[in-house]
Amino acid sequence: MKNIAVFASGNGSNFQAIAEKFPVTFVFSDHRDAFVLDRANQLNVKAFAFELKEFASKEAYEQAIVDLLDTHQINLVVLAGYMKIIGKTLLSKYEGKIINIHPSYLPEFPGAHSIKDAWDAGVTASGVTIHWVDSGIDTGEIITQERVERLENDTIDSFEERIHACEHRLYPQVVDSLLKKEN
Repeated sequence: MKNIAVFASGNGSNFQAIAEKFPVTFVFSDHRDAFVLDRANQLNVKAFAFELKEFASKEAYEQAIVDLLDTHQINLVVLAGYMKIIGKTLLSKYEGKIINIHPSYLPEFPGAHSIKDAWDAGVTASGVTIHWVDSGIDTGEIITQERVERLENDTIDSFEERIHACEHRLYPQVVDSLLKKEN
């Protein structure tokens, strides 16, 4: 049995999509008031939260995360709306074991506001990218991508809903594929 940890900073809809298909060892959030913690409770998944400001440095914060991952023998870290950049302390220990989902067709529109950026640019399509995490921002090796067309009658909200629906379908498929490769 492979142990999965899901990291999220907010709502946790991608966590829920994964947790409904696979056992998740725990959820970690960098916000003590994140809704993902409520979702974890509803799904009977362990949840942990601590914030960077509670630590003397980012290295100390990340070491606490590494200790948590090590304690639970985590094989795969799934970033699902986790809005902190993974630093060298965490990456050096778990490189090749951390994946991220990004709501654009990378390398188009990296960063935190990719759906709005794509909308404002007037693109005819954006998409979803799942990639390995490296030391850059949304620059890791791409595992898979899928285009989401911008429809003529779309609003930014309907466009965003379709992108998230794609994420919720695609991310569990990728997790499943990666877990099968490890066996």
